[in-house]
Amino acid sequence: MLKYIVLDVDGTLTDGGIYYDDNNNELKKFCTKDGTGIIMARTAGLKILVITGRECKATTRRLTELGVTDIYQNVKGKVAFLKQWIADNNVDKSEIAYIGDDINDLGAMKLCGYIGCPADSAVEIKELATYVSPILGGHGAVRDVIEHYLREQGTWSELVNKAYGAGT
Repeated sequence: MLKYIVLDVDGTLTDGGIYYDDNNNELKKFCTKDGTGIIMARTAGLKILVITGRECKATTRRLTELGVTDIYQNVKGKVAFLKQWIADNNVDKSEIAYIGDDINDLGAMKLCGYIGCPADSAVEIKELATYVSPILGGHGAVRDVIEHYLREQGTWSELVNKAYGAGT
C-alpha cells in the first residue's frame, strides 16, 4: 500500500518549458488538474514529496499553495537523495510511488514500487512504468496517474466526496 508519492516537476507537473522574463525570473505553467490530483492524494493520506533538479520560486509557490511541505529543489543526484530519504525514514519500496518523465528520474524510479509517467515521457521511463498516462506532462498527467491508482484501490469516489463534497 502506498504511503508516499514522489513527484518530478519539469516535464511532469509542467510541460517541460522554461520561461524567463526580462527581470531574470523563471516562470512555469502548472495545470490545475494536477493540483486536484495532489489534493486527492493528500486526502487519501498520501504524503507528497517533490524532488527536482532545478530551483524555482514558482515551484515553491505552487506546491505550497497545495499544502506540499516536502519540496526538495536543486537536487542533482536524485538516486542518492532518495536512497538517503528512504533510509532516514525507514520506508519500504512498496510504499513509494514516483511520477516522472525523463531519464534523470530513471534511477530514482527504480527505488520505488509504483511508477507513473506522462504520455510524452522518455522511452526508458515508459518501459519501467506501472502506468503510462495517455496525457502529456503539464496537462493533467499527474492527476491521471493519481486517479488511476486511487480507482484501482476503489477509493476514488469516496475521496472525491470527502475532498469536494461531490461523490461520483
